Amino acid sequence: MNYTQLFNNIQSYTENQFPDFTVSDGAIETSQEQIDRFIEQAEQRIYNTVQFPSLRKNVTGQVSSTTPYLSAPGDYLATYSMAVIDTDGSYEYLLNKDVNFIRAAYPKATDTGLPKYYALFGSQTNNPNELSFILGPKPSNAYSVELHYFYYPESITTAGTSWLGDNFDTVLLYGSLVEAYTFMKGETDMLTLYDGKYKEALAMAKRLGDGMERQDAYRSGQYRQAVT
Repeated sequence: MNYTQLFNNIQSYTENQFPDFTVSDGAIETSQEQIDRFIEQAEQRIYNTVQFPSLRKNVTGQVSSTTPYLSAPGDYLATYSMAVIDTDGSYEYLLNKDVNFIRAAYPKATDTGLPKYYALFGSQTNNPNELSFILGPKPSNAYSVELHYFYYPESITTAGTSWLGDNFDTVLLYGSLVEAYTFMKGETDMLTLYDGKYKEALAMAKRLGDGMERQDAYRSGQYRQAVT
């Protein structure tokens, strides 16, 4: 399901064109802006409930004794893993700790070596939304760092298509309908129906994202249903 199909389905299911209206500051909120908000709210809810592989990114950066902090990517939300690549090419995965642990364990600027830990440090600039990582101990050499992290993919409202729309449009549709019907203050029975459909679709999505995509028949064996 692409964006146009999703947009039209929301209008059709709710029997509402969501006409333009004037907000408190006098600005006009269009029908498209309203429906886009419903879709984006649904995407955020889904992405924070099911960990699909499409929500992961992998990037590399550089640290050294003179640049011990590592800037987080602009779309960074949370870490899956961080590894320092040693000079011989081997990967050393770091343990997540608090900043105070790293400061207490390595209190001196001369405490250097191959990093073992990392912590989310916060902004290194005047931009509070820009995050960075601190490593412990301080790198003794120049190292490459590989970060595997969680992010929000581009919304279907701007991209036109998305992995979720192409592969699991049911959960996206019903999630958007729940948001739209909540905004409409619609009938309780219809809101309950849409919410139930959303939860059914979400359970199937979790079975895929948090279940089937994290195992295979070789390791886990094939699914067997009990026969009575």
